[in-house]
Amino acid sequence: MLETRNLTKCFGNFEAVKNVSMSVPDGAFLVLLGPSGCGKTTLLRMLAGLELPSAGQIVFDSQTVSDGDRNWAVDPAQRNAGLVFQSYALWPHMSVRGNIEWPLKVMKMPKAERATRVAEVLKLLDISPLADRYPNEISGGQQQRVAIARTIAPKPSVLLFDEPLSNLDAKLRVEMRTELMRLHRATGATTVYVTHDQIEAMTMASHVAVMNEGRVQQFGTPADLVDHPETAFVATFVGTPPNNMVPVIKNGTGYRVGGRHMPVTPPADDCLAMYRAERMVLGDSEGDTTLPMELVETSTIAGRTMVTGLRDGLRLTAIVDHAPSAQIGDTIQFCLPPRPDSWFGPDGERIG
Repeated sequence: MLETRNLTKCFGNFEAVKNVSMSVPDGAFLVLLGPSGCGKTTLLRMLAGLELPSAGQIVFDSQTVSDGDRNWAVDPAQRNAGLVFQSYALWPHMSVRGNIEWPLKVMKMPKAERATRVAEVLKLLDISPLADRYPNEISGGQQQRVAIARTIAPKPSVLLFDEPLSNLDAKLRVEMRTELMRLHRATGATTVYVTHDQIEAMTMASHVAVMNEGRVQQFGTPADLVDHPETAFVATFVGTPPNNMVPVIKNGTGYRVGGRHMPVTPPADDCLAMYRAERMVLGDSEGDTTLPMELVETSTIAGRTMVTGLRDGLRLTAIVDHAPSAQIGDTIQFCLPPRPDSWFGPDGERIG
């Protein structure tokens, strides 16, 4: 349904999006996930037609809608795509009904059909009682529902969301995530959703594109990203808590692991060993495969305890059954498992 081919966007000498190629199935819920400034919103704006690519193509349902190589693009209004902005962007002088009806008027839909469609969308978003109110008379969460209703009213085949929940409180964000997933099932539209919140991404997405510095680091299902991270960035950005990444540096005839000599056999010199937090354990005393760390944080997660230690810039997290008796600031021993879960080269790419 949606494809990008070597998509690039430059602002002067700065490449905001670099050579992005991916193919999104019809009806998928794709999340563009990454830190602030990674290029995900710029990519979304190119999909919407608000930015022209510097190079590469965008294809909707086998039709090219943007071609940066030829400096050509289909008008945003002709793409059969709807965009929900982070800021809601409702017209303050129009009622809720008026906001939702406006794009249907632009389409020159007959009045009776407009009334029927507006009623359908109001019911779908559970905002029928708000139909005659104005934006300043409803809450932020209700305004977001109106913005979504206005976007889906013309029945677009592609829905685009630019961090639509970032202005909501934590409880409402969880509720709206459920509503958006229900809406996706009801409309069947191919959806692209931008967020920096990996919990949002992993709970909502059928597919995730993890971005960093303008590039897609990995594209796949949430399970793919958790079970088989392709880069060190993905391994440490996806997951709660993130995976532990420990430097393994050749030193003479042996290797230093996290700053201590240990009996390991890495696949290459100077690489990174990944250990999942649930496989880490805490030791009572120093040993051949332990790392002394300063205890900096403990917290309870689903009946277990997440313990975090810090030493010389290295941060390790373990999920254990019982909280340590040590106090914040004390030294505790993190025991590394016999073998890492994955190895990564100095360039951050997975080895093997």
